[in-house]
Amino acid sequence: MREIQASEAKTHLPRLLDEVERGETIIITRHGRAIARIVPEVSRRRAEIDRAVTDLRALRASIAERGVSLSWDELKRFRDKGRR
Repeated sequence: MREIQASEAKTHLPRLLDEVERGETIIITRHGRAIARIVPEVSRRRAEIDRAVTDLRALRASIAERGVSLSWDELKRFRDKGRR
């Protein structure tokens, strides 16, 4: 969650909406006081979460079917692979 001045929010609204669409919550302030909050749409976010959980369960089942066990370090490497 991040805070942004109302004047800056007015100037950069399209960019802020992109951030909210990616799951970010934005607090809009005026003179240092919070006056509004922009949050992701609940139904859209819920669908994304449900899809991610389903995909993770399928991945877990496919790994179990192969009899393969991944260590915590291997899981972290897979997670971080695309972040570099």
